[in-house]
Amino acid sequence: MCIPDKNIYKPQLATIEEIIDETPDVRTFRLVFEDEKVRESFSFRSGQFAEYSAFGAGESTFCIASSPTRTGHIECCFRAVGKVTEALRRLEVGDSIGVRGPYGNSFPIEQFFGKNLVFVAGGIALPPLRTLIWNALDQRDKFGDITIVYGARSEADLVYKRELQEWQERSDVNLVKTGDPGGESPTWDGRVGFVPTILGEAAPSATNTIALVCGPPKMIKFTLPVQEKHGFTDEQIYTTLENRMKCGLGKCGRCNVGNVYVCKDGPVFTAAQVKAMPQEF
Repeated sequence: MCIPDKNIYKPQLATIEEIIDETPDVRTFRLVFEDEKVRESFSFRSGQFAEYSAFGAGESTFCIASSPTRTGHIECCFRAVGKVTEALRRLEVGDSIGVRGPYGNSFPIEQFFGKNLVFVAGGIALPPLRTLIWNALDQRDKFGDITIVYGARSEADLVYKRELQEWQERSDVNLVKTGDPGGESPTWDGRVGFVPTILGEAAPSATNTIALVCGPPKMIKFTLPVQEKHGFTDEQIYTTLENRMKCGLGKCGRCNVGNVYVCKDGPVFTAAQVKAMPQEF
């Protein structure tokens, strides 16, 4: 965690150490805290998020996409879709941004020890799972089979392409990547179909397995019945709802769903918890 400050809204300064263009509109920042004490003391858990600020434009909420097993830096991944993210995209290596956090709960990874893991993601929703994927791979002997089902509209829309290649080449990971029908290219070497369909064809066993799902609401809506069909209970399925958050502290009320504050009670929830939320959610 960060060194506490009396001003709960005050960010820590971080320098952009590396920029990776994942897609034409999605970018990854590798960040290093400028204050040595903060850099040495900062810790987080997979699933937590932070507030990232472009000075003069505001701040935006993204997950911490890197793994807590890899210290000395953090990474975030974002799509340029508004005032803040457009301002962040204009920054260059060596520039400073503000970082507040970490906030929220996390994936209970210790409860997953000894189990198989199935990661299901669509498009820009891979970063919230990437932190846990690397967390598990860096402790590979503590888990059973690891399956990753990841899809996007087209090959160009896949994020972390270099890591996808690395996972595909590993003998201890089963990677299934897919593109929406019509989005494939002549060089495409993955499956063709929507994520829920491809997941159904892959048919991962629910026995001693945890499923981690993140993606657009429509993808999740059609993915959950597929998992239920293959024997997954709601308590075996985890997801993250970070796209509803703003202040990160439960002050603005933007993310409340009934009596649940996504930023404080989440962003990680089981499918059972999500289904218990008000229907309008």
